[in-house]
Amino acid sequence: MHSEFDDALERIKRATGARTQVELAAILGIRQSSISDAKRRQSIPADWLIKLYRSHGLNPDWVTHAEQPQALREGLALPVGFMEPSGSYGADKLKSRAVPVSSMTDVVAEDGSFQEKTVETLTVAEPFLCPNLTVFKMEHQNMEPVLRRGAYIGVHREQTQLRSGDIFALIVPNEGLVIRRLFNDFENNRVILRSENPAYKEEFLASPVSAGVLVGRVWWVLQDLQA
Repeated sequence: MHSEFDDALERIKRATGARTQVELAAILGIRQSSISDAKRRQSIPADWLIKLYRSHGLNPDWVTHAEQPQALREGLALPVGFMEPSGSYGADKLKSRAVPVSSMTDVVAEDGSFQEKTVETLTVAEPFLCPNLTVFKMEHQNMEPVLRRGAYIGVHREQTQLRSGDIFALIVPNEGLVIRRLFNDFENNRVILRSENPAYKEEFLASPVSAGVLVGRVWWVLQDLQA
């Protein structure tokens, strides 16, 4: 039978994308033995809650007792489904603006750098806009069910600091632009590139990742919840 601690640990793994204690330790910036210590005490340490709030916007009450909402800050944790700005339904209508949507195909220049290739436009509410935002339309199935084919993905191109468990747009040799969940594997001096769809194998890049490889972090997602 699962204890409250085990349930909380499963919620953390699900929210961060970690599948093993090694990956979870990398996300939390702790030793793997610290997870075993916490399990023995059957208690989620307060510093974990602070780190998860700062890195993924997770509500401490959701982590420990499954109390909603899951996230307290928009845009930090990867929103699953249709990301909706805060505010009541009776509030004034949010201003929005049409932005270009880039293809994920043929966007890598000869020198290996990313170059946008506009294929359509999308109207986006202003709270989800930033000066270095690039919007893509998901063209592959490797990140399903988290990111479905046809989803619109907002990538913050200033956010290129690799944090384990985050989803990034990046350039992979011989593949071009891809979307993957990344994990630091310090023990083997590499970065793990993981798809959410189990039909796709993990890939690896040498650590540290070269400049220009990380295009940006996935900041928000717009997709049909019923698909």
